[in-house]
Amino acid sequence: MKKLFLCTFLAISFSAFSQWNLPAASPRQTLTQQFSMSKITVDYGRPLIKGRKIFGELVPFGKVWRAGANSATKITFEQSVNFGGKTVAAGTYGLFIIPQEKEWKIILNKDAAQWGAFTYDEKLNVTDVTAPVQKLTEKQEAFEISINPKDDSSADLIFKWDYTKVVIPLQTGNPTAVAKILEKLKEIKQIEKDAATQK
Repeated sequence: MKKLFLCTFLAISFSAFSQWNLPAASPRQTLTQQFSMSKITVDYGRPLIKGRKIFGELVPFGKVWRAGANSATKITFEQSVNFGGKTVAAGTYGLFIIPQEKEWKIILNKDAAQWGAFTYDEKLNVTDVTAPVQKLTEKQEAFEISINPKDDSSADLIFKWDYTKVVIPLQTGNPTAVAKILEKLKEIKQIEKDAATQK
């Protein structure tokens, strides 16, 4: 009877705890932001400082970094965008960074499915932009990528970690075409609204 009770207790315990996982050293985050007529999605790992010196040591200057931890960071544009002044077609890209003390080079690469930056191939780069490093007044413990909308057709892609911040401006890739589509959509919505009020 005692053995049966013990087995039952263990079975219930294993079942209850099987739904839990150990905390991830670098939690994965997926960020989705509505942008213009579509969305931008970023999938990345968020390492923590944990008392370490980050830039210049853990993340060496002048070397390609995966922009996070574990699998390479992926960014998906559902429509063409102007990425820091350079037009990029809709699609999913690997996002890599080459940090320097005063500026970062942000890279979009065709290979979005690699682990880290171990198989990074410069020949697969789609574009890159260089942006100045800004200093934060408060320490950012977990590496963070965010998207801050500015208006209907522009936003800032923001990187923060430790006391470092870098911003890449984003805009719609073809503003004239987007404006025409939006105008047409507004006309359709107005027609639907007028039809609904006449019922």
